[in-house]
Amino acid sequence: MVEEKTMAVSSEGLPTQTFRRINFPRRRRWLWRYGPLIFWAVLIFIGSTDVLSASHTAGPLRRVLFWVFPHISEQTLSTLQFLLRKAGHVTEYAILALLAARAFTSSSRELLRSHWFWLSLLFVVAYSLSDEFHQSFVPSRTGSIYDSLIDSLGGLTMLALLALGKRREAGNSLSTHP
Repeated sequence: MVEEKTMAVSSEGLPTQTFRRINFPRRRRWLWRYGPLIFWAVLIFIGSTDVLSASHTAGPLRRVLFWVFPHISEQTLSTLQFLLRKAGHVTEYAILALLAARAFTSSSRELLRSHWFWLSLLFVVAYSLSDEFHQSFVPSRTGSIYDSLIDSLGGLTMLALLALGKRREAGNSLSTHP
């Protein structure tokens, strides 16, 4: 189940880098690949219920903001609450995009691996739209296309950063090997 490989050999003939690769059974590999993505999607779904509605998060958020900024005005407080809630949207969907990209780039299916960027973005946008649709049925929440756009922007930003990193990594590996 555990396979050890040597990456390089020094001039003295000693291995300079080894790594362990764990070969999970097929079902466990699928869970390892998609489990975090599913878990995060479930957390977003739970957060879209009454649990994380503005009415439930406003009190604790106000207390923290008053503690950090004791002389904050009501208008500034409202603006900060709004910005923090929207930053939460960006962050939660950036993480969703990261987990989708992780799942798709490590997939056993060539289609998923080769089109990971667009499939991850499609997944994030579709999940964002379905999440806002879900919120439209929760009495203390409202579904908003603008929130969906903010969610999608968070996912797109993360995917762009990942693609840039992959491109830079590929460029570095080409420049170090003639």
